Amino acid sequence: MGELIPFPLPEAEPETTEREPLWREAVGQELRDERQDKGRTLADVAEEAGVSTQYLSEIERGRKEPSSEVLQAVAGALDLRLVDLTIRIARRLTEVRGPVCLAA
Repeated sequence: MGELIPFPLPEAEPETTEREPLWREAVGQELRDERQDKGRTLADVAEEAGVSTQYLSEIERGRKEPSSEVLQAVAGALDLRLVDLTIRIARRLTEVRGPVCLAA
């Protein structure tokens, strides 16, 4: 007769960890949180910053990588200094506990 081969036991599931967000995703989330905390609309902030509502929406969703000029304009429309926005984003990124993703 044939030889019995043991069926491998499933490996323990790895801990569920949050994926480290991209810079543009962290920027977008921080801008959206600030805008919503202040009760402002996309259209209102976009107009004050001199960008289209669609473009601001794409920034907030982490789809677009805004230039430093656009970031400064949007932050200014939200009464934030660029340095304060940068510090908030850095804090947001340091809170993430997940696998380190190294670029090849």
